[in-house]
Amino acid sequence: MKKFSTESVTKGHPDKIADQISDALLDYYLKNDSNSKVAIETIVSDNKVIILGEIKTKFLFESEQINEIIKKVIKNIGYDDEKENFCYQKVTIFNFVHEQSSELNKVVENKSANDQGLMFGYATKETDLFLPLNFVIARNLSLKLTEVREQKIIPFLKPDGKTQVTLVYDENNNPLYIDSIVVSTQHEPNIKQEHLRQVIMEKVIKPVVDFNLVNDKTKFYINPSHSFIIGGPSADTGLTGRKIIQDAYGGEVRHGGGSFSGKDPSKVDRSGAYIARYLAKNIVAAKLVDKCEIQLSYIIGLKQPAAIFINTFKTNKISETLIIDTIKKNFDLTPSGIIKKLNLTKPLFQITACEGHFGRKDNLFSWEQIDSVPIFSKLLK
Repeated sequence: MKKFSTESVTKGHPDKIADQISDALLDYYLKNDSNSKVAIETIVSDNKVIILGEIKTKFLFESEQINEIIKKVIKNIGYDDEKENFCYQKVTIFNFVHEQSSELNKVVENKSANDQGLMFGYATKETDLFLPLNFVIARNLSLKLTEVREQKIIPFLKPDGKTQVTLVYDENNNPLYIDSIVVSTQHEPNIKQEHLRQVIMEKVIKPVVDFNLVNDKTKFYINPSHSFIIGGPSADTGLTGRKIIQDAYGGEVRHGGGSFSGKDPSKVDRSGAYIARYLAKNIVAAKLVDKCEIQLSYIIGLKQPAAIFINTFKTNKISETLIIDTIKKNFDLTPSGIIKKLNLTKPLFQITACEGHFGRKDNLFSWEQIDSVPIFSKLLK
């Protein structure tokens, strides 16, 4: 037997605040000019927000509009207590965003890759979300932590929080049971830890976790560091793109290294990862494989991918080469082709930064749809 762990953070975590600000600004640029080219990085620290990056757009925001967007994000996350150092009413904003370089803009306007790089997409039949079980549990716990705070089911919780899940697997990598669950949550002063642990167990853990995976060996750690009163940017600096593993599939899946938030879809770090997920999910849904990892790589200035790699972990019912050939024949993997296929000029990216990029049951994200299953399923006939 062996153990594997996955973590997740709430949308009030400093790094996730930065991601949401970057994507909120991206959404507003796309809403006003769907051809906007945006690369915005955000830093949150103490009571300060710093935005940096490059844009090319027909629609330019005034500083006051940008500040309003940023403050709205912070308020909606839950940082609205003026007694705290970091809150939307008191935050100081520094704007260092400038125009995209003319050289890079020429490459993008030619509908070529804006940079070299590699992206991974993944899907597995392990859960109905086509995501690894450990990742799903960890993320659902962090989402539940936010839900019970926002709905005032546990009114003394604050926005910052983290979860971690360790599963025990057999030699064939099948999950056996949960070894441990960690929930760390920011809270108001003068809250007894015993009471906090009780309500977190009842209102967060029990509604989320399948207790068929729990046994007498399972350990629960709720605020193991005890007091967690000071959190968010008052305690730790947050940066865009520092939660790339949570934004993808958890640590068991490889990652190309490029982050998503703040980047418009002409950036293959984002669009390439989304189409790779789309392909992997449709391949698994077509029952060609039990799990599938796809790597795409691009070269700056070129339109087509430099390479397509697929790993089916020896679960494939047909050859991996045939699957790759089918992808090449049926899908336009140029940056412009991906944007068109997935309709990536819609301003919906802020949601990805707080609720996750992959694994939704609704049809909000085009890259989560399984409408290409017939293309792959016919390979079994």
